[in-house]
Amino acid sequence: MRISQLSATSGVPIPTIKYYLREGLLPSGEQTSATRAEYGEAHVRRLRLIRALLEVGRLPIASIGRVLAAVDDEKLSMHRVLGTAHYAIAPAVAPHADDEDWRRARAEADRLISDLGWRIEPWAPTRNELAQAVHTLSSLGMPATGEALQPYAKAAAALVEHEIDTIPLDGPRETAVEALVVGTVVHGRVLDVLRRLAHESASARVFEIGDTEQDRSA
Repeated sequence: MRISQLSATSGVPIPTIKYYLREGLLPSGEQTSATRAEYGEAHVRRLRLIRALLEVGRLPIASIGRVLAAVDDEKLSMHRVLGTAHYAIAPAVAPHADDEDWRRARAEADRLISDLGWRIEPWAPTRNELAQAVHTLSSLGMPATGEALQPYAKAAAALVEHEIDTIPLDGPRETAVEALVVGTVVHGRVLDVLRRLAHESASARVFEIGDTEQDRSA
C-alpha cells in the first residue's frame, strides 16, 4: 500500500508517519521508485504500537525509540525487552545519598523486594521509584513500611501472573514481544484508571450517605 493508504488504514496522518520514519520509529517501506514506497501490514501494526505507547502509555518519543529498538533486536531475550519497557516508563529519580531519610526509604524498598523474593536488578530505576514513594509517604506521616505495602505487592504479583499467562508464546516472536510491551505499558494505565474508578465508587458508598444527610440539614 502507498503512504496515503497506510494513513487511511492506520488513522495516522501522513505528516506524522513521515516524522516517525525520520525518527526511525517506523521502518522504511519498500522503495518502488525514486518517489514512491510500498508499505505492508507490519507497518500498520507498528503504527498502532507507537500510538498505544504515545497516547495511552504517554511515553516520550525518545523512550518509545528505545522500546522499539529492543522489540526489533532479536538477540535480546523477552526478559530484557520487558526490562527496557519497564525502565522507559520509570521516571528519573535521583537518589539522595546525603539524606538519611532517603537512605532509610531506599533500604525499606530494598527490604520489601527482598522479602517478596523478587528478582530485581540492583541498579533498576524502579528501586529508586519505589523508594521515592516510601519517602513521600513517610514525610506525610502515612504508613510506609514493607508490611504496609505488602497488600499492594501481592495484588501486583497476582495481576502480573495473569498478564504473563496471556502472552502468545507459541506464535511469532514479534507478536509475543509486542503483546509483552503493550501489556506492560497500556495495562499499567488501565490498572491506574480502574483503581481511581474503584476509589470513586468506594467513596460514594462510604461517604455519600453522610454527605446527603448533611446537605439536607443545611
